[in-house]
Amino acid sequence: MKTFNSLTRLTVSIIGFALIGGLTMGSIYAHTGSHANSAKEQLEKSPRHGEWVKISTESGREVSAFIVFPEVKENAASVIVIHEIFGLTDWIRQVGDELAKAGFVAICPDFLSGMGPNGGGTDSFEGNSVRRAIRDLDPDQITADLKAVTKYVRDLPSTTDVVAVSGFCWGGRQSFRFATNDNSLKAAFVFYGSPPDAAALGKITCPVYGFYGESDNRINSTIESTKTAAASAGITYEPVIYAGVGHGFLRRGMAAEASEVQKTATREAWERWVNLLNK
Repeated sequence: MKTFNSLTRLTVSIIGFALIGGLTMGSIYAHTGSHANSAKEQLEKSPRHGEWVKISTESGREVSAFIVFPEVKENAASVIVIHEIFGLTDWIRQVGDELAKAGFVAICPDFLSGMGPNGGGTDSFEGNSVRRAIRDLDPDQITADLKAVTKYVRDLPSTTDVVAVSGFCWGGRQSFRFATNDNSLKAAFVFYGSPPDAAALGKITCPVYGFYGESDNRINSTIESTKTAAASAGITYEPVIYAGVGHGFLRRGMAAEASEVQKTATREAWERWVNLLNK
């Protein structure tokens, strides 16, 4: 069985914590000044290898995914990045690239693969139609897609067996829910996503780490009941609320117009995320 090599862990630690104890945040905030680059431009300038791949599920459905590889000497752990309700955007791919910069293989599946006009994915939808399409997705199909992505990334010759799942907004809920369907995950990272039913929490075998904005009561009102249900089920659920920000704060904090409060929350969330991935 492949293991999380100690040299890989050391490499990740050096890359991730050399400057501020977390991800090398200079790269994240390089595009928040007057010479800001868009997420797409940052991806184009990235020295890391990123590519689009096709992954087949057990039913034969094809899922498109963007995968980014770290520049490390040893096999690396993997992180699945589940997109927001906006679909697989350049920002999600940028998040994947930043995770690869920290030493992980990051894979970002498009859950609208083949479901758009002319068989397209996220990019084939216009306006709010992408949100409607995501809301209409079959939960069983989402689970099947994630299982296929997990198997794909775990079977790569450049990875270890260690796979974590993460998601934002709609994707945060899917990350939490997938943890109830896969007992092989190292951890689930939930960025401002709602929890599954309390009855399903007992199926979770990995720790779940929550990231929430202070001004997001729609989501935050579920935290206390989730903590109670998780404790009753004997699972680890560790939520953190970040001051001065609301829903979608990580994306907002990486934008060119981000306030200092938003930048601070984003920096702290990234530091925690990478630290936990290295745990």
